[in-house]
Amino acid sequence: MNMKLRANDGSVAAPRLEIQQAMWSMKCYGTNNKEWSLEEKFNCIAEAGFTGIFGALPEHGEEPLWRNLLERNRFTFGLESFPATGEQLVELLEKASDYPVLYVNAQVPNAFCVGKEAITRLDTLQRVAERYNLPLFIETHRGRITQDLLRTVQYVQTLPNLRLTIDLSHYVLAGEMYDFEHIDPYFDELLQRTSSFHGRITNAQQIQINVGQEADHPMVEHFARWWERGMSYWLEQASPGDILPFVCEIGHHYMVTDNYLPAYSWLEHFDRWEQSQVIKRIAEKCWSKAITKSYDGV
Repeated sequence: MNMKLRANDGSVAAPRLEIQQAMWSMKCYGTNNKEWSLEEKFNCIAEAGFTGIFGALPEHGEEPLWRNLLERNRFTFGLESFPATGEQLVELLEKASDYPVLYVNAQVPNAFCVGKEAITRLDTLQRVAERYNLPLFIETHRGRITQDLLRTVQYVQTLPNLRLTIDLSHYVLAGEMYDFEHIDPYFDELLQRTSSFHGRITNAQQIQINVGQEADHPMVEHFARWWERGMSYWLEQASPGDILPFVCEIGHHYMVTDNYLPAYSWLEHFDRWEQSQVIKRIAEKCWSKAITKSYDGV
């Protein structure tokens, strides 16, 4: 069995972008200080033009409704995971076997796992996913095995089939990066392993920012350039039925609020659901440019 390097629906359709909404981004969000129900969340995601969701398996008791909503809206489903061992990934994939999982995204613990130990851990997880015939994408996330940019570059240089979920906001923030000329070559190595994206824009001081309804914040230019480049690399090797998931992921616990209320706060400084839709539009423009360049042979 060959390792799956990209999500694929088994069809002969042209390679396509699927824009998904992170379900954890919808936590503690609603109207009149009341969180939306699961059905309201799914409906709003569909009405906004998203074609899938990203998140954990449903909570106990929510399975029937969750399955119904997933099928009704014809959503693709990306599964989040946090496996430190092959056994943990096996346990999750066994539970997920009855769900239409398109791909598995992994935040792999932890930031202190480095060198040969890290390479072994990543290789083990890849082999488990291969047995289950599911594509596994390792997320570039601070506080995880991919803590910093340089070590993650070493991982992709060592493991030729390692595929990534690209979230460069973590590296820009953790490194307080402003000199993009110097980091672009390193980003480029990761972007060549793109199999999915998590869409969030940082200013190198806050992990997520309000980029404005017109997406006119100066950091948009840089992230759009990286996203488009990763999409172009993905298209170069894409086959019929291949799917590139782009997850809009404006996190509820990353929000700036007037009070420190870690569980619930309705005093957020900007509307994260509106910003998710702005990020969606940016991604669609990036994809359009990447497709055009692909057709033109640029």
